[in-house]
Amino acid sequence: MFAIVRTGGKQYRVAAGDKIAVEKLSGEAGDKISLGDVLLAGDGDTVQDVNGLTVSAEIIAQERGEKVIVFKKRRRHNYRRKQGHRQSLTLLRILAVGKEVKKAAAPKAEKAEAAPKKAAAPKKAAASKEA
Repeated sequence: MFAIVRTGGKQYRVAAGDKIAVEKLSGEAGDKISLGDVLLAGDGDTVQDVNGLTVSAEIIAQERGEKVIVFKKRRRHNYRRKQGHRQSLTLLRILAVGKEVKKAAAPKAEKAEAAPKKAAAPKKAAASKEA
């Protein structure tokens, strides 16, 4: 099964076991993350519904890409600028493409069982009675 996910303003075609480099995501090496912005999913030639579909991945490393040289020049004006840039990247290993498993939430305590709050008397009225 494959999916097309969007992260960092780019789209990636992923399947279980793939390794991809995406724009920097928060987390340490070994952390599990979920890519929820799935645009398309399918199995072979068939396209599947993407409602509730997530892609789970593991962060392999936080790295930086290759250096890109930015060189600006204006002829006959003695204007030259040279600058380098290295993009921060996150290496991901895709673990699974599938439906999100929702855990059953623990029942919340009802408000009637909670201790009632004391009614706060206005301070001005209490102060004026004592005077």
